[in-house]
Amino acid sequence: MKRGKRYVEAAKLVDRATLYDAADAIALVKKAAAAKFDETVELHIRTGCDGRHADQQIRGAVVLPHGTGKTVRILVFAKGAKADEAEAAGADYVGAEELIPKIQNEGWLDFDVVVATPDMMGVVGRLGRVLGPKGLMPNPKAGTVTMDVTKAINEIKAGKIEYRLDRTNIIHVPVGKASFTEEQLADNFQTLMDAIIKAKPSTLKGVYLKSVALSSTMGPGVKLNVAKLMG
Repeated sequence: MKRGKRYVEAAKLVDRATLYDAADAIALVKKAAAAKFDETVELHIRTGCDGRHADQQIRGAVVLPHGTGKTVRILVFAKGAKADEAEAAGADYVGAEELIPKIQNEGWLDFDVVVATPDMMGVVGRLGRVLGPKGLMPNPKAGTVTMDVTKAINEIKAGKIEYRLDRTNIIHVPVGKASFTEEQLADNFQTLMDAIIKAKPSTLKGVYLKSVALSSTMGPGVKLNVAKLMG
């Protein structure tokens, strides 16, 4: 795989044999983010969980103190008074059954998060094949299936993100933007790590966090010292 000049230059900043402290890793990732756009800083955690077992699934949500730096478009499935409430709270799109063909047949996906009231989940369930693989299915654990649509919308707009295991038992989550200060990224990183460490399944016998790395969208990965993070 041929890497671009920028990546090669950025990679020289990182010693691949070193496990960095969080503060040093954040400083390096910021320095290595040399793209022409504001890169996203991402956290990648390889876990010892086996997501095929229900009791080792990790899924939850956390509000980042400084947000993600990204404008999030919210679609709310609700009817009547709850639909009015969602609109008043600033949802980008609100609707019910009439949105099904638009999403299913026309491939409309101009939203980043889907919130639904519990009574709408029968309708939303019909979109499982489309929303599921994209990680957009509302879920009570993530606070996106709720009667309190105002709270859900406010939290998401404030920087609430969801974390979950992917098929290879890795968690990928955004920490913020490369334009954030080191302090802002450190606050967001710590909030995420606290939540993920707390989410350790009680049935897990082996090592929980096998490796933790930070990277920017186009930059090299910087490995962190896991023992210090767990300490």
